[in-house]
Amino acid sequence: YGKNTIKFLRLHKEGKKHFVKEVEVCAHLRLTSPQEYLEGNNSLVIPTDTIKNIVLVLAKKNGIPSLEQFAIDICNHFMTTFCQVAYVKAYVQEVPWQRLHEDGVPHVHSFICVPDGIRFCEAEQCRNGPLLVFAGIKDLKLMKTTQSGFEGFYKNEHTTLPERHDRILCGELFCKWSYGECKDFDFDCIWYKIRECILEAFAGPPDCGEYSPSYQKTVNCIQMLVLSRVSQVQVIEVVLNNTFYNVVDMKNLGLTNDKEVLVPVEAPYGSCACTLGRKKFFEA
Repeated sequence: YGKNTIKFLRLHKEGKKHFVKEVEVCAHLRLTSPQEYLEGNNSLVIPTDTIKNIVLVLAKKNGIPSLEQFAIDICNHFMTTFCQVAYVKAYVQEVPWQRLHEDGVPHVHSFICVPDGIRFCEAEQCRNGPLLVFAGIKDLKLMKTTQSGFEGFYKNEHTTLPERHDRILCGELFCKWSYGECKDFDFDCIWYKIRECILEAFAGPPDCGEYSPSYQKTVNCIQMLVLSRVSQVQVIEVVLNNTFYNVVDMKNLGLTNDKEVLVPVEAPYGSCACTLGRKKFFEA
């Protein structure tokens, strides 16, 4: 049980310069006894309102040095404070505020919300077990207008999809990775490095791009690039929900539409997912 959707803004000031972290937290506990479920005995139950207040107090006392560290702080607090807690899981996601710039100069106290993917993390721990940390990005919308196709696929009497060697590749990406046991990582630096890998693998070189024969291959390229460059990542999951675009037929309007006006196909939409990890992690 626990408390969901604890939303707050943490404001930090250094002289005239302000820093903000707006987050949403979910904190869940499992107790050593299920007596509140089986017997109606609430003597071990930490009220969810108390859970909410603890999260807010930790934000006030410790700040939010990184999302991952804040999730770790939540786990550590419940494990060290309450002997009846057998398991704790903290989920934290961030509102994407970015500092405003005017003529290239960063503003001291103004920000803009840029929806270019939502950062999130999870930390979980069992009593006498390791502290595990996960992180990720979701709702990241990506598009490239060429260098994508889909050919040579299986066909039977139900196949109506034509082969394409030049199409728009567009989708909403969810990516989550595991660090394994918690160590003293620079979580902010790693997160931005992984985000750069995602964008690079999706788009290819800026002057020419890179051909994608399928959404699945693009997902795998993202995972392989992350694992090759970020040694701290042990397992990475990627889900790509596809958005398809159809060329509008303008013949009746007396116009030739050479893939210049397209409309998105809202539903149904395709989706592909893959989880990839280091062999030594799975053997362990």
